[in-house]
Amino acid sequence: MDLLDNYKKAWDNQPEDANKVSSLEIYKMAQSKSSSIVKWIFIIGIIEFVVLNSIYFFIDMDEAMKEYEKLGIENFVFYSQIAAYIILFYFLAKFYQNYKRISATASTKTLMKKILKTRKTVRNYVIFNLGYMVLIIMVVSIASINMNFEELSTKELLLIVFSTLIATVLILGLLWLFYQLLYGILLRKLNRNHKELAKLDRTN
Repeated sequence: MDLLDNYKKAWDNQPEDANKVSSLEIYKMAQSKSSSIVKWIFIIGIIEFVVLNSIYFFIDMDEAMKEYEKLGIENFVFYSQIAAYIILFYFLAKFYQNYKRISATASTKTLMKKILKTRKTVRNYVIFNLGYMVLIIMVVSIASINMNFEELSTKELLLIVFSTLIATVLILGLLWLFYQLLYGILLRKLNRNHKELAKLDRTN
């Protein structure tokens, strides 16, 4: 049982005329925990961005671009990556902004709203990353099939489509588990804080 739970238990069980643990102390504890959680969401987002982009140091980008040129999708890859970076920087800025706002919040209702907004930001961030991965896989797959379409039999074409779908589902499943590990635990803790604040708000 953590410190916030101890405060909450003491506050729930104390006599009405007692003032050992005030609702303000419980609020401050919830705010502190929420601020710490959102700070970690921001830090993990930065680490994830750095780690994923460091992969480029181990890939021959010139060779990769030649392959994209053969498929006729070099412009799509270039501009989609620029758009992806812009959106990712936007989400990282939102993570930091959410952290600063939660740290400075002085109202239970406002803190609850900020927590919900943070959860929504993280959910949209995960959806964007998964969606972008699906887009890249589908574009590369369609371009590959189109380049070799005349040489493929119906059976080979169906096999490629089926294999691509299976690979996409597996990749999405692994990415979803990855994001559950990174952000799921933190979001569940943030959700518990929100529930405690809602209960605290109803009793005041």
